[in-house]
Amino acid sequence: MALSQRLEFRQTQALVMTPQLMQAIKLLQLSSLDLAAYVDGELERNPLLERGADDDGPSAPDAEPPEGAAEARDDSNGDWIGDDLETSRSAMEQGLGTELENVFPDDGGGKAAAPETPPPAYSEWSGAGSGGVEDGDYNLEAFVSAETTLSAHLAEQMALAISHPVHRMIGQYLIDMVDEAGYLSGDVASVAEKLGATIGDVEAVLATLQTLDPPGVCARNLTECLAIQLKERNRFDPAMQALVANLDLLAKRDLPALRRVCGVDDEDLTEMIAEIRSLNPKPGLAFGSTNVQPIVPDVLVRAAPDGSWQVELNSDTLPKVLINQRYYAQVAKGTKNDKDKTYIADCLQTATWLVRALDQRAKTILKVSSEIVRQQDGFFAKGVQHLRPLNLKTVADAISMHESTVSRVTANKYMATSRGIFELKYFFTSSIASADGGEAHSAEAVRHRIRQLIDCETPNDVLSDDTIVEKLRGAGIDIARRTVAKYREAMRIPSSVQRRREKQAAAV
Repeated sequence: MALSQRLEFRQTQALVMTPQLMQAIKLLQLSSLDLAAYVDGELERNPLLERGADDDGPSAPDAEPPEGAAEARDDSNGDWIGDDLETSRSAMEQGLGTELENVFPDDGGGKAAAPETPPPAYSEWSGAGSGGVEDGDYNLEAFVSAETTLSAHLAEQMALAISHPVHRMIGQYLIDMVDEAGYLSGDVASVAEKLGATIGDVEAVLATLQTLDPPGVCARNLTECLAIQLKERNRFDPAMQALVANLDLLAKRDLPALRRVCGVDDEDLTEMIAEIRSLNPKPGLAFGSTNVQPIVPDVLVRAAPDGSWQVELNSDTLPKVLINQRYYAQVAKGTKNDKDKTYIADCLQTATWLVRALDQRAKTILKVSSEIVRQQDGFFAKGVQHLRPLNLKTVADAISMHESTVSRVTANKYMATSRGIFELKYFFTSSIASADGGEAHSAEAVRHRIRQLIDCETPNDVLSDDTIVEKLRGAGIDIARRTVAKYREAMRIPSSVQRRREKQAAAV
């Protein structure tokens, strides 16, 4: 067979991933904050781009944050044992192997805010000019005091409590390792090794720091933090010491075991538990503050007068970018060499692509969000019990898009509804078959029904997982016992044995 060269024409279809297409895909999955940062970078690099007249750049709303945002703030007092048994949830679960949200019932008020620092007293001469009050207007900045941080507060006290220069250096190093909750995040041995000091010196300095204000600061774990505060109150007797050493039993509400360990009766144990609950597990939160960034929704859903739902984009999250054609015409006329002409042409091409990509991104988000609202209209009208099973393929087929496009659109995007702010991925839930062969149920709706059943149970009639399965099947939901247990554990609801113990203890 002879080999020869020849020319052939062949027509094929292929997807070429150009840099513009790759950037468009990247823009599609960016959150509003990441998109604003990306656009700011393009505005700095491209001289032909300019911000729209009504766009002041990325900014968080000055109004009150949406519902649920305030719940994300850190607190320092209240029924805290149900939240932490160590400085973090991960450390708590690893150290004790138990969940602590059900240690005590919620009193309804949540956690108390950190104690406020009393405002300083100001003289009428504060901020006045050299001629006194009548010399000019008040300087408003003179009336604003800087917020004291925890590290600065501890450093001021350490300067009076420690005089040795070497010990001061060790103390400052330890203060820098204290987190915002007031706990020491490092290890004494590693600190001694890094500073070239003895472990005894480091422990001596740490013991001094633990006597500073606020009580409980510089503790290495929750047990030590509570012990420091109890010693400050002169309440760290042997019984209380045994109680602090067995916080895992307190988390499980195993009161008989606590009575045996502490050697006290019911009345004394009740008083000791009340004493523990009055302590501050995170003393450092009284100083400084952490700015809570509220979630800014990308899509707004409102009820229309005709009973339908109106879906629109949040204009605050859409960057307004324009191409300065006048500046381009002036610069294009002044270019003399090919390098400058190529640069200006590339800038114009990049700017044009960015404007089109932003417009296409907004249209795609609106299209996907409208289909989600259409599919989940029962949720918006009647609540989470009417949330339908939904997957990416259903939405993608309805709007003639690929599943990957829908997945990117729903990533890091939020929808503001009359029922709150939800991530777009929240509306995609798996399905659970119906017991009578009817329409399938949403997994989120089933979880909501499980929580309702548990919330309505009485101390004398605590529902086991098998009983919950029977009740759900009676309501037409075909679900296995292991699925009920998985959903219950995901919602951090304890077992029936622990719930019965807690409800009986609360009734007493």
